[in-house]
Amino acid sequence: MRRKPRVLFLCTHNAARSQMAEALLRQLARDRFEVASAGLEPTAVHPLTRQVLSEAGIDVSGLHAKGVNEFLGKASVQYAIVVCSEKEWQCPRLFPFAVGNLRWPFEDPLQVSGTDPERLVAFRRVRDAIEAQLRTWLEQRSVSS
Repeated sequence: MRRKPRVLFLCTHNAARSQMAEALLRQLARDRFEVASAGLEPTAVHPLTRQVLSEAGIDVSGLHAKGVNEFLGKASVQYAIVVCSEKEWQCPRLFPFAVGNLRWPFEDPLQVSGTDPERLVAFRRVRDAIEAQLRTWLEQRSVSS
C-alpha cells in the first residue's frame, strides 16, 4: 500500500502558526496527507491558538508542541512548509531531505501586543490567512494530480 505524503509545518516555537496549519490541513484534506508540525525551540500551544481553532470547529485535544528532532532522520517528508518570516532569526530556513521546501510567511500573532480582544483578532486573522493559503495549495495539488 502506498504511503500518504507527509506535510511538516515548521516554525520557531510550534505554538501558533504551525499548529494552526497542521490542524487546518488535517481538517481540509481529511486523509490525503500525514500532517505534523514542529519548531526549532518548541514551547507550548498558545491558548489563543486553541481558541481560534476551536471556533473553526477543530478538535484541539491532540495538539502539542513538538521539536524538529522528532522528525529529522526519522520520518520521510514530502513537503516541509515554513510558516514564519525570514526576518525572524530563529525561523527554520528549510527541512533537510524534504522533497519540497516551501515558505509561506505569516504574521506572528504571538508578537501582537494589546488587549486580549485585540490579540484574539490577530490570531483569527492569521488562522484565516493560513486557511486561505491551504485551500489554494490543495486546489493546485488536485489540478496537477
